[in-house]
Amino acid sequence: MCLAIPARVIEKNGNRARVDFGGGVLREVDLTLVEAEVGNYVLVHAGFAIQVLDEEEARETLHFWGEILEAEELTGSK
Repeated sequence: MCLAIPARVIEKNGNRARVDFGGGVLREVDLTLVEAEVGNYVLVHAGFAIQVLDEEEARETLHFWGEILEAEELTGSK
């Protein structure tokens, strides 16, 4: 199964960007596949931004991820 996670672009340098996944998780990703600017949310898979998301869609997806992780913590699943 492939997973892609939303992140907000906080810095951009050419086709590279530093993104914020929330919770203090920052990473550098490749923007070659999308046209994103600082402040945009992007969907990230395997170090590449693969889609630009609107803020509402990104926040909704992050909310669902939070629910999944919380449920996993409660059940002790890994």
